[in-house]
Amino acid sequence: MPKFHTKVPPLRVRLYVAGNAPNSVRAIASLRAVCDEHFASGHEIEIVDMLVKPLEALADGIIVTPTLLKLSPPAQRMVGNLGNASQLLEMLAAK
Repeated sequence: MPKFHTKVPPLRVRLYVAGNAPNSVRAIASLRAVCDEHFASGHEIEIVDMLVKPLEALADGIIVTPTLLKLSPPAQRMVGNLGNASQLLEMLAAK
């Protein structure tokens, strides 16, 4: 009997930052580290600089940076420098 494999969709996130501000740099590094370690099989990170694309940020209701949007279900939002790796992992792994 053939085995059917259900492909798990990759984790999709969008991180809003403000240029090279220290909190933005830390958030990018934290997000990449957690995704590389725990979601190596598939993740997509989109980084949006609010200083470059302010209308995109407004369309998503972003007023504070850094803000992380988890786009793949369930959609979630996290605000801050993402320095707490266990809290970040818990949010990203939620199904």
